[in-house]
Amino acid sequence: MKSKRNPLSGIALLAAVCLFATFALPADDSQPAAAAGTLTIADLFRLGSVSDPQISPEGQWIAYTLTRQNLDKDTSGSRIWVIPVAGGEPLAMTAEGKSSSHPRWSPDGKYLAFLSARDEGQTQVWRLSRQGGEAVQMTDTAQAVEDFAWSPDSARLALVLQDPTPQELEKKKEGESYKEKTAPPWVINREQFKTDYVGYLDHRRTHVYLLDVSVGTLTQLTSGDYDDDEPVWSPDGGHIAFTSNRSADPDNNYNTDIWVVSSAASSSAGPMPAELVEVSDSAGPDASPAWSPDGKWIAHTSTTDVAAGVYATAHLAVSSAAGGNSRVLTAELDRMIFRPEFSPDGKSIWFLLEDSGEQNLARISPKGGKIERLITGDSVVADFSFGKNSDAAALISRPQLPAEVFSFNQGKLEQRTFTNQSVLAGLQLGTVEEVHFTSKDGTPIEGFIIKPPDFVEGQRYPAILDIHGGPQSQFDYSFQFEAQLYAANGYVVIHPNPRGSTGYGQAFCLGIWQDWGGPDFEDVMAGVDYAIARGWADPNRLGVTGWSYGGMLTNHAITKTDRFKAAVTGASSTLYVASYGHDMYQRWWEQELGYPWEPAAREKYERISPYNSVKKVVTPTLIMGGEIDWNVPIINSEQLYLALKTLGVETELVVYPDEYHGIAAPSHVKDLYERYLAWFGKHL
Repeated sequence: MKSKRNPLSGIALLAAVCLFATFALPADDSQPAAAAGTLTIADLFRLGSVSDPQISPEGQWIAYTLTRQNLDKDTSGSRIWVIPVAGGEPLAMTAEGKSSSHPRWSPDGKYLAFLSARDEGQTQVWRLSRQGGEAVQMTDTAQAVEDFAWSPDSARLALVLQDPTPQELEKKKEGESYKEKTAPPWVINREQFKTDYVGYLDHRRTHVYLLDVSVGTLTQLTSGDYDDDEPVWSPDGGHIAFTSNRSADPDNNYNTDIWVVSSAASSSAGPMPAELVEVSDSAGPDASPAWSPDGKWIAHTSTTDVAAGVYATAHLAVSSAAGGNSRVLTAELDRMIFRPEFSPDGKSIWFLLEDSGEQNLARISPKGGKIERLITGDSVVADFSFGKNSDAAALISRPQLPAEVFSFNQGKLEQRTFTNQSVLAGLQLGTVEEVHFTSKDGTPIEGFIIKPPDFVEGQRYPAILDIHGGPQSQFDYSFQFEAQLYAANGYVVIHPNPRGSTGYGQAFCLGIWQDWGGPDFEDVMAGVDYAIARGWADPNRLGVTGWSYGGMLTNHAITKTDRFKAAVTGASSTLYVASYGHDMYQRWWEQELGYPWEPAAREKYERISPYNSVKKVVTPTLIMGGEIDWNVPIINSEQLYLALKTLGVETELVVYPDEYHGIAAPSHVKDLYERYLAWFGKHL
């Protein structure tokens, strides 16, 4: 349910800072702009996705990841690029065809490390020397490396590794002589026994390991029947902070905490009993640790309202690195915060702040007080990193701009990458307008309207109500390909943020507690009525769609009204009791609705399940999902399809093979969008 519709050539560069010996000019902007037109599905495969900006230690370069979908090869691939902080041409650091991501500069400035799975092997850490040469593999583990972090002296890496399977160990030992064998059965004896993109779970956990860079020695730092992640080194390199749920029954609660362990507490013979310091003390999830420059404090996110469960607001907190003395700095803000980071001078903590369709870069004193918003406006700051003197690189998206890297220096914001400029220059995009309207019970609702590129005021257009997933997320000012595609095909697109959305405070998010399809349905329909009242939407040509929880609310809509002439529901659920014990959300179900075998709880499941009103559906409905989705399993789509088919409602079920909750294979993505347009085109 938690879903929101997310050439190598040698050119030497001689500069004041010696970077790398060879680069490749970017392929993304080298083609001439196409004739002016409107967005098509084919344009999706021309657009690149920029992420993870990282400033080099001396503050001269920004490394980032650029991902592209290759429809011909039906794969997606990522490359590491760099761009001068002062502006200039982007330069490719990694080769095409060898997918690479997660760039991280060594603190001494000598290397750029990254994650890559080459030659069909496991994902490992590789590095490039700034003196030149080919990429060198740094790790050689049986299992994939999930994350890594450089020590301050660049002599060690903290790695996140899952305990290896017997097959992984055997394959590692036998090398090329290894022969694939029939997998053993899954033996389930834990409560959280499956998750999307993984499948069934056993007691193999993720732990923190240390790699000695010079000699290649790998030692295990943490252990136990717990998952450890987000390792962050203390400024002196003596300790590592990490996130872990080390409660008595971690499968049965969300109580992750920040822990600290000595980086010397390891042995090549295996994990040593290490004394862990529990830094945070809230009963809810704490995450995203960040050290202060003096090593005395750790900033982190903290969710204090346990009773609110997944609807609770994540605040910014600071705790003593020695444990305890935690203080929440943003309790009065009532907005979600992400990615806290101490400024290099330690005088402020920077973080991402989600608020009413925006996502700002903000900061606050470690002692608390007034919040200063640094990057605001009609945009979404998705990520950032620090350079020298609190200069920053930021990843920013706007309604007509897919995410790009910007530099932020002394309050001055300047775009540095122009990955999709040539593609966008040839297109007329739909205009995006923030709107406000009132729901049936008087609750103020915010949303966005995306209009066709050739929109004419006074003319009514077929309209699509597009509902976001989560439900704990929001439509915002970021570039929305799907909405722009609908607009390019002549539709007015309605993007409401109904109750259940984040960005408007915890009470607003909690507004659908045990009442899915109640107030949120009224909210999204108020958005439809607003678009009609403004003269934009044709009331006789309305469609509705959504993915994940957006699909679930779509299912509620078609059981509650006959106003929609077409619906497309993706990765959705209708008979909620069927999901319990089959999907990965048993904690959520139990906390909000209870155990389904208890009569009082069962009544809640049945009361809010749209399946029980399926006889009311008259709307032609296309149903889609991934075959191996454990987030909202395909059983839900199959049940809805069979019910509508039996009842004589026009319907079709499309199941994408080997796909999880999000559809990934480019050929499947193309097929999905073609079906959206064909279904709405036929009925609207």
